[in-house]
Amino acid sequence: MSPFLLYIARAGLYLSLFYAFYLLVMRRTTFFRLNRVLLLAGSYLCLLLPFIRLRTATEATGVAQILTIQSVAVGEPADLTLPAAFPWKDVLLALYIAGALATLALYLLSAQKMRRVIWRAEKTELEGCRLLLLDENIPSFSWGRTVVMGRKDLEDNPAIFTHEQMHVRCRHSLDLLLFLPLQLLFWWNPLAWTTREELRLLHEYEADEGVLQKGINATQYQLLLVRKAVGEQRFSLASGFQHAKLKNRIEMMLKPTSSGWMRWSYLALIPVLAVFMFACNPNKKSKTPAPETVEQEAPAATETAGYTITVTDEPEAEASEKEAVPFSLIEHKPGFNGGDANEFSRWVNSQLKYPEQAKKDGAQGRVLLQFTVGADGVVRDVKVLRSVREDLDAEAVKVVSSSPKWEPGYNADGEAVPVVYSFPVVYQLR
Repeated sequence: MSPFLLYIARAGLYLSLFYAFYLLVMRRTTFFRLNRVLLLAGSYLCLLLPFIRLRTATEATGVAQILTIQSVAVGEPADLTLPAAFPWKDVLLALYIAGALATLALYLLSAQKMRRVIWRAEKTELEGCRLLLLDENIPSFSWGRTVVMGRKDLEDNPAIFTHEQMHVRCRHSLDLLLFLPLQLLFWWNPLAWTTREELRLLHEYEADEGVLQKGINATQYQLLLVRKAVGEQRFSLASGFQHAKLKNRIEMMLKPTSSGWMRWSYLALIPVLAVFMFACNPNKKSKTPAPETVEQEAPAATETAGYTITVTDEPEAEASEKEAVPFSLIEHKPGFNGGDANEFSRWVNSQLKYPEQAKKDGAQGRVLLQFTVGADGVVRDVKVLRSVREDLDAEAVKVVSSSPKWEPGYNADGEAVPVVYSFPVVYQLR
């Protein structure tokens, strides 16, 4: 999986945990503003958690230091005769981008619908709001400091304007804008869509609370909600009088104030997130096997001062070039010094030297090289497919590039052809 998709998956895991906690524990509390702030702040905090690696390491003690260089001879991989692997990474990335674009298109469509309504409205100022009045009967809504509603609603039901005014004063539109990047990044996560609706529901709760604090009769206001909530269209980007679930809004108006201790419930999420962070970043331990274990792993080993060079027969799939023939398709395999590719591995081990600075720095890793045995038996086009660090890469490239001539490979027609190998060199500090 590509690093970006891996990051999105990890961040999505943290977000899912956070949203599930809110839906199970905090959604029924009356801390509307606190829940708004923490929903947004917690969501963006979850975007940072994948960059924090909680990992422990243990040091090897009590044994002599052994440096191992492991070069792996290229065998005949079974899968080279199969068709090229399906590009799952590219397909997943394309699907992800397509989903994000589709989500963005839905938002833009909603914004365009709002603009069409705003263009034909009569504009005025009222109590710090930019009021747009329409002669037809439309559902009221607000965006930024703009309130859009029907002229008849303003005259007959002033509580509707008060409700929209609360949305403006509480800056609920800013919440929706801040949540938009999260929706685009995590469009594939059902909990992200559910939480967005919960955020809009919090806006309605807070606006309803503001209306009742203005002295408007609660029973009359609830009856107005029932009348206005039936058969009205919506703009998904805006905050509106009829947008949220009617039953939940009425229940929340009748609900007693939640206990102040519930505010601290969010702290319970901290150890849970920490456990998940450890689970996503397992402990890294340095293993120090006994010297005889190293000898058992290798069919041959040459001991020199300060390190051991180990040869194994582990097969490694080779890369292919346009002009070269895959190793597995060659009738007559290339040979080296009268032997096969394993003989070349032993020769490389006799030439490799662990760079002194790399020893001092404790640098280790797997350098993957690619080279071609030409039709003339000369090793050329040595490339680093996977790098560790400059001095380790350079030593591996230098040794392989200095290889004596091979016996070239021949196809079924007896024609000498170039053959591509990949050749891993593992530098390991034990």
